Amino acid sequence: MPGQSQAVVVGLDEGGTAINATVLDSAGRFLVGRLVESPSRVAEGPATAIEALAESFARVLGIAGVSGESVRAVGLDTPGPASADGVISSRGAVNFGDSAWRGFDVRSALESRLGLPVIYNNDANAASLYAHRVHFGPDAAHRSSVSLIVGTGLGSGVIERGSVVRGAAGMAGEFGHIRIPMDGLVEEGQPTPVCNCGLSGDGESVASLAGIEKNLLPYWLTRFPGHELHTEGSARRAAIQVRAYASAGDSMALAVFRQQAIAIGRLFTIAASVTDPHAYFLGGGVVEAVPSFREWFLATVREHTDLRAEQLPLVTFALVPDLDMAGARGAAIAACDALGWEPLQFPSC
Repeated sequence: MPGQSQAVVVGLDEGGTAINATVLDSAGRFLVGRLVESPSRVAEGPATAIEALAESFARVLGIAGVSGESVRAVGLDTPGPASADGVISSRGAVNFGDSAWRGFDVRSALESRLGLPVIYNNDANAASLYAHRVHFGPDAAHRSSVSLIVGTGLGSGVIERGSVVRGAAGMAGEFGHIRIPMDGLVEEGQPTPVCNCGLSGDGESVASLAGIEKNLLPYWLTRFPGHELHTEGSARRAAIQVRAYASAGDSMALAVFRQQAIAIGRLFTIAASVTDPHAYFLGGGVVEAVPSFREWFLATVREHTDLRAEQLPLVTFALVPDLDMAGARGAAIAACDALGWEPLQFPSC
């Protein structure tokens, strides 16, 4: 493409509270090397949120020192559930509580506002794409991976030959809503975890902040009647604090996260039979902890991932890199792909 070296795409990662933004040029260089964050304002409804995205778009271009005329496309990701075309589920979504979001076409709205092509992915797919491309580098187009991103819910993504597997409605790879065996995961007398989606015993009911708040912590506090978290007035704040306790070696908190690690291992075991990937990536809040906890958690996940002897020497377990920036960067990569630019050659890990 003539003049392609001056062309850029912008990646926008819209979350429940913040937008992360980045700029990527056609040579594969991210022109912003730090987190560029601004309020997403999604709680105020779609119209306000679209303006917040437009403001973030302009701000990150200013930081990168790039003109708007250089932008060829925008990559956008949001939490799901949403269609492959960026239409928020008609049933609503945890991060989009305002009723005006139901069935809202966020991709088309941003495209109209900016006057540029907008390429949509859900946030887990975007982060998964970034992890895959960075980890495998020049070999990315010949490799496959599955990622699980532990946040308020449990996001996931499947990458095959370097590209996101979307499915007919854009909802492929939703490992968080696959039921997993509870034998050996929950203790005798522990209630079966229930997910916000209505399923019982799926991955997200255990491996998510919501799972800690609604299912795991209430049970484990009955087993540790003297624990300090009994005095925390808010169930959500208590759930958020569990990771810090686990990082400090607290027995109850480690029991909570051990159950999460087992659940993730069982989901990866399912992935091993469904897609047989080259790599299993783990992201989310659990990888933002101190290294000792992070390494213990990943090792526990791997211990509970049941692979065949033929698979063992071929696979890698790794963490999603640059976690806070992974979504925006993956969204930008997806925009490059949609433009038909030559595949970006990131150095492999």
